[in-house]
Amino acid sequence: MTKKIKPGKLISRIIIWAVVILLTLSCLLPLINMVAISFSGSNAVSANKVGLLPVDFNTSAYKKLLGDAQFWKSFLISVERVVLGTFINMVFTISMAYPLSKSRNRFRAREIYMKIVIFAMLFSGGIIPLFMVVSKLHLTNTIWSLVLPGAVPVFNVILLINFFKGVPDSLDEAARIDGAGPLTVLLKIYLPVSLPALATVALFAIVNHWNDYFSGLIYMSKAEMYPLQTYIQQLTVDLTQITDANQLKQLASMNNRTFNAAKIVVSTIPLLVIYPFLQKYFVTGMVIGAVKE
Repeated sequence: MTKKIKPGKLISRIIIWAVVILLTLSCLLPLINMVAISFSGSNAVSANKVGLLPVDFNTSAYKKLLGDAQFWKSFLISVERVVLGTFINMVFTISMAYPLSKSRNRFRAREIYMKIVIFAMLFSGGIIPLFMVVSKLHLTNTIWSLVLPGAVPVFNVILLINFFKGVPDSLDEAARIDGAGPLTVLLKIYLPVSLPALATVALFAIVNHWNDYFSGLIYMSKAEMYPLQTYIQQLTVDLTQITDANQLKQLASMNNRTFNAAKIVVSTIPLLVIYPFLQKYFVTGMVIGAVKE
């Protein structure tokens, strides 16, 4: 027998689904339009004739972008930054969040360190002092200038602290009774049950490192050391420097708007590939530990 839905509940469901669909379209339509622009001709883009489908289809923007050797070098630098930076972020975040998740009885200086963490999240020394520190340590034009200044993301630390607090104390106590030390408890108990939170924090770190272009601008004086986002942010279509007739004809079929759309599409693809693998943990990691009993 089919359960009858009350009219009020049916209306509320329709409204909720309508809002969800509108929000989904508001996110998808601009992305689809950007893809269409990246595959459209210069005249159609300049005349604002491009909607959800390409007009005067061509791939000139992608040929210019992907055919550049520096593009692939910058791509590898960004991959190196994401792998190295995410690893460093996770090590420091876990190492800091674990002791700060303990009660004052077990970690007497907890309140002092928590105040320092909160202060560091709200205030910073600014770009100039940070650049001076990086410069004095001779880290400019190296991969370390891209990963070390943000080695401890404070927001991620607080997120992980709240999650660790939700792990039952009985697990910790049972392990300590069996003779396990703090490191063993962390590796064998806390980390295995914290996969949703760890996946969420890792996703935040990956997105932050991949999307950041400003660090490359201030710490890299050599264009060959630019990460991908910095490199494509600096690219423009300049027809005045082209001497080859075939290349000039190819580049004339696009403009900076088409080229910028291609940049956005190319730089977004890696994140779209990674996200589905972490999505199942993402929602759980964001919600769990956020509510106190």
